[in-house]
Amino acid sequence: MTYRERRPPGLPGLGVVCVWSRSGGATAVRVLPDACADVIWHRESGALWVAGPDTAAQLSAPVAGTIVGIRFPSAARPLGVPAADLRDARVALADLWSTRRAADLADRLAEAPDTAAAQRVLVSALATEPDPLAAALRALAARTGSVTEMADRLGYSPRQLRRHAHTAFGYGPKVLHRVLRFTRAVSLARAGTPFADIAQAGGFTDQAHLSNEVRDLAGTTLSDLVGPDRPQ
Repeated sequence: MTYRERRPPGLPGLGVVCVWSRSGGATAVRVLPDACADVIWHRESGALWVAGPDTAAQLSAPVAGTIVGIRFPSAARPLGVPAADLRDARVALADLWSTRRAADLADRLAEAPDTAAAQRVLVSALATEPDPLAAALRALAARTGSVTEMADRLGYSPRQLRRHAHTAFGYGPKVLHRVLRFTRAVSLARAGTPFADIAQAGGFTDQAHLSNEVRDLAGTTLSDLVGPDRPQ
């Protein structure tokens, strides 16, 4: 199986994290929560669906062939539905859009001669202006889990902030903080950072707290995620 991810120039300004592709045999993949949503197209079958924001890791269906996707930091604007409606879900795009609109996009993707062209089709069809409040909330949640602090910094009441977080990300600010802290921990581990240093840098109480959070969100250990040869 081959996975490739690209961040062409201009994507952040279009409210897009990246475009990606996966090809190979029918192998299930552990998809980790990352506070994002994806629109995904399977070239061989023409299936077009949405993977909503996850609160824990999910095993993808084993699908052979080529899969092309586009990832968003918030699902609300590009898809036109609150992200909370997509939490932990895999939904056909036609269930969110009109059947004709989804079919038109599927037809355009089918006509794309290669993966890069299919990714350009997804960007042109789905990229939107980013949500400034969602971006600010994501940046704050990466640093603190205090809803009161986030609300004060952004000038909202905690209730208003929770409502916006559910619309933009699918869950509240505290869960957003946990997911972003977990994502950073995995990234640091894959870069070779010792686990004890990750626990300290990430604001975990100790290494045991880090281990518990990883198991809750990933369903496995940090060692299993990054390989047995990484420093711990």
